[in-house]
Amino acid sequence: MFDSSRYRYRFRIVIPAYPAFNIYSHIAKKTTALGPVCVASAANKMAKWDVEVIDENNLGRLGPVSESGGADHEFLQQQRPADVVGLYGGLTSTIPRLYQIAQFYKKMGIIIIAGGQHFVEDNISEALSSGVDYVVIGEAEETITELLEAIENGRDADEVKGIAYLKNGKIVFTAKREQLMDFDKLPLPDFSLVRYANIKIYPVERIRGCGMDCEFCTVKGKPRYAEPERLLEHISLLVETRNAGKFFIVDDLFGQQRDETIRFCNLLTAYQKRIGRRLDITVQIRLDKARDTELLSAMWQAGVQTVAIGFESPIDTELKAMNKHMSSSEMVSLAKIFHRFGFLVHGMFIFGYPLKDGAGLDIPVEERVRCYKDFIIKAKIDTVQVMLPVPLPGTELRHRLARQNRIYQRQHIGWEYYDGNFPLFEPDKPLTSEQVHTCAKKIMGRLYRFKYMFLIVVNIFSFPALIFFFHNIRLGWQKWYRPWRNSLMRFGGWITLKKWNIAFKRNKFPQKLQIARQHLIQAG
Repeated sequence: MFDSSRYRYRFRIVIPAYPAFNIYSHIAKKTTALGPVCVASAANKMAKWDVEVIDENNLGRLGPVSESGGADHEFLQQQRPADVVGLYGGLTSTIPRLYQIAQFYKKMGIIIIAGGQHFVEDNISEALSSGVDYVVIGEAEETITELLEAIENGRDADEVKGIAYLKNGKIVFTAKREQLMDFDKLPLPDFSLVRYANIKIYPVERIRGCGMDCEFCTVKGKPRYAEPERLLEHISLLVETRNAGKFFIVDDLFGQQRDETIRFCNLLTAYQKRIGRRLDITVQIRLDKARDTELLSAMWQAGVQTVAIGFESPIDTELKAMNKHMSSSEMVSLAKIFHRFGFLVHGMFIFGYPLKDGAGLDIPVEERVRCYKDFIIKAKIDTVQVMLPVPLPGTELRHRLARQNRIYQRQHIGWEYYDGNFPLFEPDKPLTSEQVHTCAKKIMGRLYRFKYMFLIVVNIFSFPALIFFFHNIRLGWQKWYRPWRNSLMRFGGWITLKKWNIAFKRNKFPQKLQIARQHLIQAG
C-alpha cells in the first residue's frame, strides 16, 4: 500500500530478462535499453522521488542475480524498498517475465506501472489482469511525472493523459496524449540511474518515428527530430563523465533528415578533433543512402564505423511483398559502396516472409538458402542476423496472418518465443515451420564458423607485417582491423549459435511446435 505521508519515495524501473539464451544475450551484457533510461531521467527530476533502473539482462559483476535468472527482487526490496515499480514492455518476448515481476511486487502492495511497444489492443486488458495497475500508452516521459504526482498526492488518475487502468472492474482509457515534439524540454538520458550494469555501448537518439510503414514493424508515424546539438551534447556528456567510446544511434533510419544529419556529423567530427579521440558509432540506415556520397563521407569522418542495414531478403519476389522497391542486384551494388567507404556492414535478413497472396515461392528450400548465402558473399557483408518473421502485436502482418488463421495459439507458443528465433505461424507452402527454423541457422552458419578462431591468431601476427609493408601505422591499422574484427565477430557468432542450439533443445520447442500445429489444423 502506498504511504503518502513519507518524505521521499523510490521509483524502480525494471527491464525484464530475456526468457532464454538467444542471439541478443551477448550484446545485452554490454548495453541497455534507451527508453527506460529516458523515462527514469524524467521522473528523477521530481522533488520527492529517487529513481533507479534495473536491467535484468545486464547486472554486471555485482548485481543481485536470482537462482532462476533475472534480478533478485526480494534482495532489492530488502536493501532499497520501492514504492512504485515500472516495467518495460518494449520487447514482446520478455512479457511473461514482466508479468512474473509484476505479480511479485503486487503481493507486497507495490503499485505497478507498465509501458512499451507491446501494450496495444487487447494486450492492455491482459496486462491489467496480470498484476499491472497502470498501462502507459505511447511515450512516457511526460505521463510518468503526472502519474507519479497523482499517486504521491492520492489523486485519481483520470486526469493523467495516455494511460489505461481498472476502475470498478472496467478498463478506463484516459485522454490521448499528443506525441512529443519539443525534445529540448526533456532532460538528457542519465545512465548513472542504471544500477549494477556494465555499459560499454551507449544507446542515443535524435529522431523518433519512421515513415516507411513496413507491415512487420511497430514503429510508425511521421519522424520527429531533435536538434543535432542535443545529440552532440548527450554524446559529449557521456564521453566526459563516463569515458564512453562506443555509441549506437537507435534512430530507425539514420539520415532521414539529410542536411541536419550531415550537420550533426560535422559537429561530431569537430568535437572529436578537439578532444583528440575517435569514437566508434553504429547506425541503422537505408541501403539506398549509399547513393549519397556526401552523407557517407560525413558519416565516416564523424566516426560511424558500422552500418546496420535491413536487406530483409535477396529474393526479388519477397522484396516486392515487403515493399522494398529494390532488386537484389541493386542491393549488392549499393552494399559494396558502403564497403568501399570503409564501413563495416551488418546485414539484417528475414527468412520465410509470408507473401500477401499466400501462394508461396516456387523455389526449392536448398536453393533459397543458397540465394541468401551467395548474396551475403557477393555483397561483402561483414556480419549477419537472420531472423524469422514475427507477427508482433499491433502490426499489419499480425492482422493479416490472424485473418488467415495461421498464427499458433499462445497457449502453445507464448509471447516468450516472439524474438525472431522461432517459427510462430504456418509458413507459405511448400515450406514447413521446421524448415524455416533450420534454414535461418544454416544461413548464419555459412558466416559464423569455428575456423575463425585460427584466423584471429593469424590476423594478430600479421599486424606488424602490414605496418612494415605500408610504412604507416594508421594505414596498416585500417588494412588490418577489418579482417581481425570480422574473424573475432564470426568466431563469437559460432559460439553464440552453439549456445543457442543447446538452449533450444532444453526448451523442447520442437514438441511444442508439433502440438501447436496440430491444434491449428484442427481449428482450421
